[in-house]
Amino acid sequence: MLNDGELTASLQDIESDRVERKASVSDRKEIKQAICAFANDMSNSKMPGVIFIGVHNDGGCSNLPITDELLLMLSDMRSNGNILPFPIMSVQKKMLNGCAMAVIEVEPSDETPVRLDGRVWIRIGPSRRTATSAEERALSEKRRSNNLPFDHRPLKGSSLEELDLDFFKREYLPNAVDRDVLEQNQRTINEQLASVRFLTADGIPTVVAMLVIGKDPRKWLPCAYIQFLRIDGVDITDPILNQREISGPLTEVLLNLDDLLKINIFTSSDVSQSTTEIKHPDFPIVALQQLSRNAVMHRAYEHTNAPVRINWFADRIEISNPGGLYGQVTQENFGKGQTDYRNPVLSEAMKTLGFVQRFGMGIPLAKKELHENGNPEPEFSFDGNNVLAIIRKRQ
Repeated sequence: MLNDGELTASLQDIESDRVERKASVSDRKEIKQAICAFANDMSNSKMPGVIFIGVHNDGGCSNLPITDELLLMLSDMRSNGNILPFPIMSVQKKMLNGCAMAVIEVEPSDETPVRLDGRVWIRIGPSRRTATSAEERALSEKRRSNNLPFDHRPLKGSSLEELDLDFFKREYLPNAVDRDVLEQNQRTINEQLASVRFLTADGIPTVVAMLVIGKDPRKWLPCAYIQFLRIDGVDITDPILNQREISGPLTEVLLNLDDLLKINIFTSSDVSQSTTEIKHPDFPIVALQQLSRNAVMHRAYEHTNAPVRINWFADRIEISNPGGLYGQVTQENFGKGQTDYRNPVLSEAMKTLGFVQRFGMGIPLAKKELHENGNPEPEFSFDGNNVLAIIRKRQ
């Protein structure tokens, strides 16, 4: 993070290609474009880009009120799902040269190309624009091969034949890449796969490719399934009413899980207070979807053969996923909007396919749905290798 002296020097450097100035936030899309461009670091400066909010192009103060609401809105640009993968950025209120301003610092991404709403934005000298196919390819090649998250690593020995390329072209790509970009660029299937991190430069499918569009993900990732048990009682040793293993590509797994959850929810009817029938499910489906999808997204896929487990008891549901809390998420801030991603490319894929509407809101939304349905708040327990969510039945 730059100190105040470095920020002041950047503010005064009118010609810098690593600085943008905005007098207001009237055009939020331009701010997001700048964040995306600085994250891509097309010039490979390996230095942060800085966006000063509340400053004219000539460096003069615009006297914009820098409120907590403004800072929160700017911070939310990181994780609202429009810029993928998530940029590394900070937002601060600063007083520089006697002017109050908001300062956004954007670090160069290791996971280029970074997209805003399916478009890759770059900065060349003083101008900001969308990348050409050649520039996007250069960003893909610039991507660092070391310290990649597990979901972005190659599955050595796998091949394109093991991927459902029809689904990729028909369903995934149109949701991941802006329609105009698709129409303007005649790319090979390998280039298209590489652009969304499904293929390495050597033509090897990645872990996330196998999870999302693989024909048989468990061949390569034995843990990639959900184990469902419906238990006739309150103890794990009680008789099992139903047992399922849900596996396959991501969309198939999550849609089949939705169906299974829905058929196991019991709904009672109440007509005692009015002539209108009021239905009360013992569990709200949206809460169960959010918590189970969270488990699939955040679980560890490396060094384990354990599945996500959903045990449905007579009085509660327990959702358990391998892998403890990750990165900046702690027991104290868990479920309060703090986000960090063990599987950032998988998270991006779930957002692209519509299984995530907004990052960081799964648990708050689940809590809201449970409260409105009359269920207790979900309970969570953690250890180094597991996160367990307990959802109690509506009384």
